Amino acid sequence: MKFADYECSSIELGDFFLDGGTMFGVVPKKLWEKKIQADDNNLIPMKARSLLIRGNGRNILVDTGPGSKLSGKMKKIYGIDDHSTDINASLSKHGLTCDDITDVIITHLHFDHAGGSTTIRYKKPVPAFPNAKYYIQKTQFESAINPGPGEASSFTRDDFVPLEESGVLKMLDGPCTLFSGIEILVTDGHTKGQQHPLVKGKKASLFFCADLIPTSAHIPVSWRMAYDNYPLTIIKEKEEYLTRALEENWILFFEHDPVTAAANVKQDKINIIIDRAVIL
Repeated sequence: MKFADYECSSIELGDFFLDGGTMFGVVPKKLWEKKIQADDNNLIPMKARSLLIRGNGRNILVDTGPGSKLSGKMKKIYGIDDHSTDINASLSKHGLTCDDITDVIITHLHFDHAGGSTTIRYKKPVPAFPNAKYYIQKTQFESAINPGPGEASSFTRDDFVPLEESGVLKMLDGPCTLFSGIEILVTDGHTKGQQHPLVKGKKASLFFCADLIPTSAHIPVSWRMAYDNYPLTIIKEKEEYLTRALEENWILFFEHDPVTAAANVKQDKINIIIDRAVIL
């Protein structure tokens, strides 16, 4: 789908499973299970999904999925299949390889979003996209280097320290226009310094939700994850950005929805809700 000068495509990087109760926090199971069905172990299907943005001489990737470095134990816990996380196979469907990626925007450094940013070569982690610059918020990088006890298990240093050591990591400090037609917005409710690319078009824009709104089932403002570090903050942020989505005709891109990659929203009698799915 085209937004001004950019062609935007969904890149699928595998399926995995998470505990439904953790994904929906205080929301009763009787409510969230109407949206995403759980198995006998209370696990729900999730998708690792990245966004490919092509235009103005750039091939930009937003987030990189869990990657291929996870231990066998971690893969078993999350039900991750090695074949499904092959970024080169996914990019090849668009006539690209990892060498063709010019820029990688990392929304935040939790392993399921940044794990594929590095890969193992000669028994050491190195940038997975050798010709790319990587972008992260300074506050997020600082949180990953010195995480609090509740977030430490979400970060894996091999996902991002090699980027800094290789000199390919650029720190951003707050909202900005990263490239012509691509703005970076910042939220702090899920984790400090989570960034969201907004690809601006003339009639509609594409907003990368990341873990602000991980699936279409999380559209209700009060529906949040137990993983969210600052619950009251994320509720305010969701209200703000969903209102903007409605007023400015944004299409929302869902990184973890098992079925719907993107959708626009509408106002019903009380709440902002999903209008229709959009194919990217």
